[in-house]
Amino acid sequence: MDQRNKTTIRARRATTSFDTASPRERIEGKPLLIRTARRGVTGAFNFWIFVSKLITHRLRWYPIVEPYVGYGTPDYSRLICRTTLSPERGRSGLAVRGIRSAFKVPASRTQVKISIDGTRLRTVQVGSSEVYDQPDRGREQSDEFALSDSSGYLDLVAEHHLSPGQHEVSYQVSRRAPVTAPLYIYPSSTPLGVISDIDDTILVTQVPSLWRAAYNMLLLNPKKRVSVPGMSVLYNKIRDLYPHAPFFYLSTSPWNVESSIRHFINYHGFPEGPLLLRDLDPRPKDFIPTGVEHKLEFVDQLMADFPNMKFLLLGDDGQKDPTTYATVARRYPGRIMAIGIRQLSPRESIGAVAGITATQPMPVTDVPVFYGTTGSNLMNTMLPFLAASQGSRHR
Repeated sequence: MDQRNKTTIRARRATTSFDTASPRERIEGKPLLIRTARRGVTGAFNFWIFVSKLITHRLRWYPIVEPYVGYGTPDYSRLICRTTLSPERGRSGLAVRGIRSAFKVPASRTQVKISIDGTRLRTVQVGSSEVYDQPDRGREQSDEFALSDSSGYLDLVAEHHLSPGQHEVSYQVSRRAPVTAPLYIYPSSTPLGVISDIDDTILVTQVPSLWRAAYNMLLLNPKKRVSVPGMSVLYNKIRDLYPHAPFFYLSTSPWNVESSIRHFINYHGFPEGPLLLRDLDPRPKDFIPTGVEHKLEFVDQLMADFPNMKFLLLGDDGQKDPTTYATVARRYPGRIMAIGIRQLSPRESIGAVAGITATQPMPVTDVPVFYGTTGSNLMNTMLPFLAASQGSRHR
């Protein structure tokens, strides 16, 4: 191995199932009306980006990095960040109202210098997987930098040998000071991991009501966001039972609000862990992935990343968590220890149409399922089961 490889970490762009959409999922396979509507939305979005970049150019804004929490095993990790345009005094990682985060202007094709614990990454760039089906050889660049995509996102897999625990990832773009984000390395022998939804599972959002959810997500001061009663206590009791269990927060919320959700998790005392959020930018191949597609994709990824780990799935009945988690249990027999469903109150479950509830029952599954309207209710039924499972594992 040459000397340079001894002091660097190799990284490559991550690919997802959305990057290789099936013929059924691609826009070309949809009816004419749907194709026209989706291309109209994509065109309007691209026009907004074009106009926004003209305005920010006149204002002399330049790229800044929004770093997101990474995770991985001792052998490799997944690193995600986004480059956006910001004024000279702009700062990343702030908890701001969702409306401000929603209109961040992406800094496309921006070079980002990355290091883990002071060791720089060497990247293997294969083009923009959102746009090109084949590697784009015409855009090869120095391996000292990684290049963000057309929406400013950078999703890399880094190959390394790191000890379990928390590490630090540094991201830097031209004319800006480096910014950092934690990287959690979990040993592959960890017996249990927790996958938790966010909206209406730990954070009161009232998703079934479109207008309430929009107000809570876009206009409400993030410092005034309310935690679901008892859920932080439940999560910390699970952490006490399984001290090394990683917590993955999986949500259909967009990456734009990552910093606000991160501040919420820390402020309300939930166990720290990576957020797995959604890119809402329309994609040329398959438009915008649905919430179910997004969650199943990341669950598949976690199952592959930690093949020896069982998972506890926590969600609510206000969206499609029950059917999504039942699908996961069928797809991965023996890998799901239990499912916990937080039941929305009648007031929370009223949908956009007056008098119609929007909750969803749990399909029949072989996995134990526990219900409760609060964290305290779930504690009374789920914790004895988890404690018994922990005890039988040590016998």
